[in-house]
Amino acid sequence: MTNNDILRRIRYTFNFSDDQMIALFKQAEADVTRGEISNWLKKDDDPAYVSCSDTQMATFLNGLINAKRGKKDGPQPAPENAINNNIILRKLKIALDLKNEDVLELLALAEFRLGKHELSAFFRKPDHKHYRECKDQILRNFLAGMQVKYRPEDK
Repeated sequence: MTNNDILRRIRYTFNFSDDQMIALFKQAEADVTRGEISNWLKKDDDPAYVSCSDTQMATFLNGLINAKRGKKDGPQPAPENAINNNIILRKLKIALDLKNEDVLELLALAEFRLGKHELSAFFRKPDHKHYRECKDQILRNFLAGMQVKYRPEDK
């Protein structure tokens, strides 16, 4: 999954307006324009499409955490320069204040079954012997479960 696809799905799930998206970036002490947001949200085949970098995606997720959970005291964490599905899943888990059981429930809403041990492997450090890479299918199903829970009435 691309960062742009993830950004589109999160925006749709929570029905964020352009102003709300800009405010989320501002929560992470970053300034973005309405044009940048618009270009990131365009379909991949649109000529105005611009790829959302890992740093921009990490900044957005940090802003989402700050908006949903409140800012931590002291300096804000710097956005990662390179992110993967494991980091995205962890940041969404933190932002939505989810326990492992909640993540499993969201996956179940998307009719995807995963064991507790499989899930915990995604949140381990990469050098841990039981670390496991979160594949696109799992993140896609997690985002689909979020959509079922947080946007149940598609009108």
